[in-house]
Amino acid sequence: MAPSDAASKTRFLVLHDYGMGGTWWWVYAWSEEEVLETFASVEVVHTEATRAEAETWGLDEADVDGPTTPPGLAEARAERDTQRGMPGFGALAGQHLLYLSRRWENDDPMIYLMEVGPDGRRLRQVELTEDGMAYRSTPDDWPFNPPLMDRYDPAWVPFVIGPEEFEAQWTRAVHDPSRWD
Repeated sequence: MAPSDAASKTRFLVLHDYGMGGTWWWVYAWSEEEVLETFASVEVVHTEATRAEAETWGLDEADVDGPTTPPGLAEARAERDTQRGMPGFGALAGQHLLYLSRRWENDDPMIYLMEVGPDGRRLRQVELTEDGMAYRSTPDDWPFNPPLMDRYDPAWVPFVIGPEEFEAQWTRAVHDPSRWD
């Protein structure tokens, strides 16, 4: 169902990429920024071939100001509404390059240093292992499209580092494609 004021808004193709797949919608909004400020963990897809193909998918449509939102997108709106009142909301939006350092605890704990582009996708990454090794990688090394880093999410603010720290680790890191095979 198209929103009543669709003629005055732009129709954006919106994706929630969860790494091994994604959920897609058409969203009517005044701007791309309005979409990103309204829904957490989504991106606006601009690739013309993808947009043309999406026309055949029968996607749900929503108005950013509409009273109802399709499943999945409703949860993204609720998450964003929660984030909006937190310190640091939107602080990382609009920056060209962003550098982050975050420790992940799992079976093989390590620190990930990431260079993130303006669209929220990782451009380069360094993995620092517990034994002091440093491995570098780029999107060419990853077996699938990496999930988006939501630049409006205030949870990322404490992990920001300077480009110098990232570059120092990138320079010492080795490239070992067998780590991602």
